[in-house]
Amino acid sequence: MEIEQRQNQFWKTKSLKEMTKAEWESLCDNCGRCCLHSVQDGKTGKIKLLAVACRYLDISTCRCLVYKDRFSYERDCEALSPDRINRIKKLPYSCAYRSLVEGRKLGSWHPLVSGDPNKVHEAGISVKDKVVSGVHVNPDDLEYFHF
Repeated sequence: MEIEQRQNQFWKTKSLKEMTKAEWESLCDNCGRCCLHSVQDGKTGKIKLLAVACRYLDISTCRCLVYKDRFSYERDCEALSPDRINRIKKLPYSCAYRSLVEGRKLGSWHPLVSGDPNKVHEAGISVKDKVVSGVHVNPDDLEYFHF
């Protein structure tokens, strides 16, 4: 599989709209950053990620526990699509979807490039074991958890 993925570098030849569902899904590196709660600075408009993950993110694997039904469970979960990538300000700079829309390459740690899904964690890109689950945080206290 690793050799097959490296040989089929679809992200270099296809636009986001041309990708199959499987190709689209494989762009996600499972960093978990888009699953963090965030606040927007009232003066600058910048989004600041907080060290509190959605209650459905397994923080040890950075995978959603209810992925198929996530929109039913979490009203703040945003559906990604090629047309919406630029409008979702919460996506981190390292996000593959954002990188491709902005004309950048995928990071060397990205599973599609490295062939190793653990490289995202080893490179320190993911939130693995760096955040707390929203299950354990009172919503009124979110602002005190800085990432």
